[in-house]
Amino acid sequence: MTQNILMSIDAGMVDWARAQFAITAIYHWLFVPLTLGLALIMGIIETIYYRTGNVFWKDAAKFWQKLFGINFAMGVATGIILEFEFGTNWSNYSWFVGDIFGAPLAIEGIVAFFMESTFVAVMFFGWKKVSKGFHLAATWLTGLGATFSAWWILVANSWMQYPVGCEFNPDTMRNEMVSFADVAFSPFAVDKFCHTVTSAWIIGALFTVAVSAWYLLKNRERQLALQSIKVGAIVGLVASLLAAATGDHSAYTVAKVQPMKLAAMEALYDGGEGQSLTAIAWVSPFVQPQYEEGGEPPLRIGVPYMLSFMATHDFNGFVPGVNDIIRGGYVNAQGEKEPSLGEKMRRGRAAIEALGEYRQLKTDIKGEPTPGQKAVLDDKAKVIGDNMKYFGYGYIKDAEQTVPFIPLCFYTFRIMVGLGCLFILFFAVTMFFIYKKDITTMKWWKWAAIALLPLGYIASEAGWLVAEFGRQPWTIQDMLPTWIGVSNLSSNAVMLTFFIFLVLFTILLAVEISILCKQIKKGPEYSR
Repeated sequence: MTQNILMSIDAGMVDWARAQFAITAIYHWLFVPLTLGLALIMGIIETIYYRTGNVFWKDAAKFWQKLFGINFAMGVATGIILEFEFGTNWSNYSWFVGDIFGAPLAIEGIVAFFMESTFVAVMFFGWKKVSKGFHLAATWLTGLGATFSAWWILVANSWMQYPVGCEFNPDTMRNEMVSFADVAFSPFAVDKFCHTVTSAWIIGALFTVAVSAWYLLKNRERQLALQSIKVGAIVGLVASLLAAATGDHSAYTVAKVQPMKLAAMEALYDGGEGQSLTAIAWVSPFVQPQYEEGGEPPLRIGVPYMLSFMATHDFNGFVPGVNDIIRGGYVNAQGEKEPSLGEKMRRGRAAIEALGEYRQLKTDIKGEPTPGQKAVLDDKAKVIGDNMKYFGYGYIKDAEQTVPFIPLCFYTFRIMVGLGCLFILFFAVTMFFIYKKDITTMKWWKWAAIALLPLGYIASEAGWLVAEFGRQPWTIQDMLPTWIGVSNLSSNAVMLTFFIFLVLFTILLAVEISILCKQIKKGPEYSR
């Protein structure tokens, strides 16, 4: 992991590797939230059948399970490709952190996936072969397996955002896990999991309500539609409120460990105490603003003190802006004086230089090292350990590289939050109408329910864009820039597979939508 590696990498490879991973992740995330959301919906509906014995609920559970199964199969296909890309396009990254990153992925693949595949078979084919209780357990365990799978994927992603529970071994040139518990249950992982899963429940609720609204528009399946709307509206409202709460706590964690991401989300150039939360501001969507000139975006309207409260749980708390983080000198969330970018770069280069000298000396030593050689090795290892926290900054050339693209972070964050507020309102209104009014006569509501489904996916994808673009330029926060983590391949090879995957995933999405629409048009099969 030296400067020589950087010089041998095709510059275009970085962009194409990132683009390929992004397109795979975006398509994959079109399938995952519906899987997690429908798992909860169908579990609730079958539980009602188990408790009431009413065969209508059995038919309803079978219907939603069919739609779950179609989506589940498509999600598996894209997920497998996503994990393989770590080895093909990001081999330097995989080598550097494989001992840590590989563990949650292995657990996800071996335990969670087999748990899902086992119980999903019972759920689909066991209606007449197992007892009602066992079948209900299989349905819930299918959903639990999918959620368990999401947990380990999100643990791996969270470690990239907040690397904990590891130590760098200069002999193997790898980060090695020293605490599995710290990796698996880091605050970042817990927050990300809770926020991601609750947002997926919103997708499941929106899908359920939208399909039911379409039936009402077509004057079909009235009982299924009305009862499903009740379940979907309750799940959606609870999930929306939980997503808001978990999102707030997630922002608090981001402020502590990724302050540059928060500054980009807020277009906060110069921070300070008692910062307001931006509601509206003009940030050009196409160019990086001149943040180094200070000030704030034009036409800015903010909620007084709310950013400080969100970031520090103190209305007068200090929130650093982009320029503060570059200059350093303030007291960070850990109670330490934050080094300047220049100091971080100096310490990162010291770690890289010491690592090179350590490796060279190990190569030169034949047999057991002498006391003098061992003392030098220990000294170099200490320099590496003391500065490893800023290892990645040794590859940074200027401040511009450390600032994410502010317009993307700023607008996607507001899209996510704005749509989240809209969903809370929609589900609350739906619950009022379904219990107090005749919702079947409200044509405007039916069209609104259908129109909100794609907005749910937009909000979900916007959240991921904030999370991933906000931590740029890092593959591993502060430790490994993206251009160091890629494989030493020709950009042409990755470019070719990018377009192959783009076509393949688009076809898969079109096929899924087609199959889902056909199944929805067909409707449920009622017991005779």
